[in-house]
Amino acid sequence: MNNAQLLEMSKKQSRTGKWELILHNDQTVSFDHVMQCLVEICGHNEYQANQCALLTHHNGKCSVFIDNYKTCKTVWDRLAENGLTVTPQKRKRNV
Repeated sequence: MNNAQLLEMSKKQSRTGKWELILHNDQTVSFDHVMQCLVEICGHNEYQANQCALLTHHNGKCSVFIDNYKTCKTVWDRLAENGLTVTPQKRKRNV
């Protein structure tokens, strides 16, 4: 195997397993808009969306979605298109 193949293989491996999307607090997006996005895009019910929005507001961030990398990337893009500040991170534990 050459270096390019090893690099590509390591990139694919780093995207395996569970990933999560972390919602970050910002002062520009309304609480209601955040809740609406979590319901419509992440599939939260209203209670879950409210709790995540509150945690994000008070703690600065909250994990709002967990899945494989490909699915998280799709959800991440949609949340970002709706003005939310979200970052992906690989889960430290697969629970």
